Amino acid sequence: MEQELEQDEGVRELFEIIASLANGDECARFFRDLCTLNELKAMAERWRVARMVSEDIPYRLISQHTGASTATITRIAHWVNHGEGGYRQMLERSEV
Repeated sequence: MEQELEQDEGVRELFEIIASLANGDECARFFRDLCTLNELKAMAERWRVARMVSEDIPYRLISQHTGASTATITRIAHWVNHGEGGYRQMLERSEV
């Protein structure tokens, strides 16, 4: 993880709190209080794009289905394929 994030005590604390959430309902309540609707929708769109990228769906089709720009899809694809491994881990976990 980027050194700046790793050294940010507030970010680390937030990650620990998220990791302690017990279930989907608790997670939904916490994130709804923490984030605006637009932030939640943006994260949901990124996750949907990441899933579609991992299925090798062409970027143009992903854009048509999600409304995401091809530039956004390209950035997400970079993180899916060359990031910290978080997308990959969750994609593998969601296949189970």
